Amino acid sequence: MSEGVTDSGSIPEKVATMATEKGLRGRLAKDRMATRVVSASGFMVIFFILAIFFVIAAEVFPLFQSPEVSLNKVIDIKAKGTVLAFATEEYKTIAYTVTSQGIFFQSLKGGNTWPPVALPDLDGARITSASTPQNHMVVLGLSDGRSLGVQIKFDISFNEKNERSVHPGADILDFVQLSESGRPIELIHHHVGDAGYMVTAVTGPNEVAVVQVKRKKNMMGVVRTKTQSHQFTLPNKGAITALAMDHELSAVYAGTESGQVIRLALPTDEIDSSAEIIGATPGKAVKITVLKFLKGGMTLILGDAEGRVISSQIMKGDDQRYHLSLVHGFESHAGAVRAIGPSHRDKGFVTTGDDGMVRYHFGTSGQTEYELDTGWKENIADLVMAPKGDGILALDGKGRLGHWTVSNPHPGITLRSLFGKVRYEGYENSEYSWQSTGGTDEFEPKFSLTPLIFGTLKGTLYAMLFAAPLALFAAFYSSQFMHDSLVHLVKPTVEFMAALPSVVLGFFAALWLAPRVEELLPSLLMMPLVIGLLVVVVQYIAEHTDLRFYFKEKPATEFYFLLILVLIGTGLALGLGIWFESVLLQGDFRVWLLDAAGLGYDQRNSLVVGMAMGFAVIPIIFTIAEDSLSSVPKLLSAGSLALGATRWQTAVRVVLPTASPGIFSALMIGFGRAVGETMIVLMATGNTPIMDLSAFSGFRALSANIAVELPEAPEGGTLFRILFLAALLLFLFTFVVNSIAEWVRLKLREKYRVL
Repeated sequence: MSEGVTDSGSIPEKVATMATEKGLRGRLAKDRMATRVVSASGFMVIFFILAIFFVIAAEVFPLFQSPEVSLNKVIDIKAKGTVLAFATEEYKTIAYTVTSQGIFFQSLKGGNTWPPVALPDLDGARITSASTPQNHMVVLGLSDGRSLGVQIKFDISFNEKNERSVHPGADILDFVQLSESGRPIELIHHHVGDAGYMVTAVTGPNEVAVVQVKRKKNMMGVVRTKTQSHQFTLPNKGAITALAMDHELSAVYAGTESGQVIRLALPTDEIDSSAEIIGATPGKAVKITVLKFLKGGMTLILGDAEGRVISSQIMKGDDQRYHLSLVHGFESHAGAVRAIGPSHRDKGFVTTGDDGMVRYHFGTSGQTEYELDTGWKENIADLVMAPKGDGILALDGKGRLGHWTVSNPHPGITLRSLFGKVRYEGYENSEYSWQSTGGTDEFEPKFSLTPLIFGTLKGTLYAMLFAAPLALFAAFYSSQFMHDSLVHLVKPTVEFMAALPSVVLGFFAALWLAPRVEELLPSLLMMPLVIGLLVVVVQYIAEHTDLRFYFKEKPATEFYFLLILVLIGTGLALGLGIWFESVLLQGDFRVWLLDAAGLGYDQRNSLVVGMAMGFAVIPIIFTIAEDSLSSVPKLLSAGSLALGATRWQTAVRVVLPTASPGIFSALMIGFGRAVGETMIVLMATGNTPIMDLSAFSGFRALSANIAVELPEAPEGGTLFRILFLAALLLFLFTFVVNSIAEWVRLKLREKYRVL
């Protein structure tokens, strides 16, 4: 007989107790191990979620950092005469100063010296003015009414150590006669075009000369010059104090001592020249001191004698006349505005005035982002921004050149420009707009995230409107009324729908579903009504005939009967829809929709996305809701039925409230799935960032926008970081929605716990 077994074959009490204690200790050890593993896994999930959050936030944070400005150096330039203009090359190695005695080069790094530009014989004339350098071209105004164009050149070379060297030079271009009377040119402006350049200058109290210079190089390298001159009389009151020219070389703009802004349309083959007053300084007439166009030539910056800095757009009204439309008023100077330096890269610009302050403004946002005090009151002669936007250079009348280093990698980015309405170039009103790239370097980026947020919510709304009723009613029917043999077939089939890749659904929606919806939209809209009415009629007939006994004798047959009714109803709806469209909707639903409601129809629209994305969301909502309804204790249902309630009353008043926390969770999880959907939205919509609730128009969602634009966004650039901000918004939105959903779920669970 083995040890531990009695004659009767039973286990002794001591051995049984030891075995029980050993098994209990084993179970307790396993429970502790499971608790530690589950807790550690939970903390790891939280850690990784927080890590994702901080990684995204770290990419977004630089967008809102304040600009950093520091004084690099102040040097004395070796130029003679009165300072008229100056500029620097791309690498801020050499500056050139235009004075009344010539053009002088100055090293900003120290050590090198270069001779001044060798100007040709001026025949006794003096330099009386100079235009602002553009593309390193300067036009000098002379005392005998002529102008001289000079092209500054910079030759860049690298030595064996890959050290860069910059060597300045100049090409003398053309003498141009501006004033026929030989009056000195005191105010001159030029702009470089594709085939040459255009010069404009004040030649009398009310007179402006415009000369177009076309330069063409032949095969032998010989440059031929052709000029076309015009003299115009302006309707100005007071002296002309500022000149500017649009980038299309189609009009000249003049500012006057009385605050007028005059537009001089230049003659073409189709139209004659015309001069008209298009605006003035705000309030009382104040002298305009500076006029400058920002990059792109659509926004005109105006500075006046009272220190105001204003951005305007030249708009064409319904009467075909131009007018000056005020866009932004920036922070003013304490004295007259003396110089404006537009950025070479974006819509930023710097201004300075008699107060010695230099301020940086951004034309799109209308914000003054930073300022610095030079201490040179009433003495700053000119001001420029470095070509790369990483520096500011100011030159005073005493020959002091101040160089400030600037770190402002994301200018113009504010909460208002990201989420508010902004008036962009060419727009008559402030709008929400997203358009990150354009066809030219002068394009003004539009970074409003509001249309993308709107599109995300719009797509989610239509998806939930399609998915939620189908999924919840299906879960309710299958858990409470469907025969078990069918539940084991239907539930796995619906869950299998979740295995379909979203890219396949998007492809299917874009190439097959969208054209079918366009062809059969009236029929599709009729389907719920026709099928529902058919089911109600058949149900009424069944209740008043022997058909109800057939369904009771053979459970589950009603499901197949309903499928037949759905197919019949679908066929009826297709026929009725085609008839309805041909008879009552002018034969084409799209034409009728445009005429009757003013709504256009896009083939890839919100309705198509709602159906495709709803198909992807249905399995999640159905599975969780069905599990919640099936998990309600059977004792509750049995007790309700025992008290005389019908199956319907029991399902609606007992089972449904008890399962409501789980049903709510199913909806919230489906909502989160729809918010983050990318491929379906990307492929099944036109990806147009518009704000329109119409089901027949498209949209662009945050997730789809990230997928489209992130591969092309320069790493660390403004667009790159704004896309990460969009990802952060999705993250926070999902987190907030899930947190609220969990709070509501717990409240519902507590409320119905007594059942």
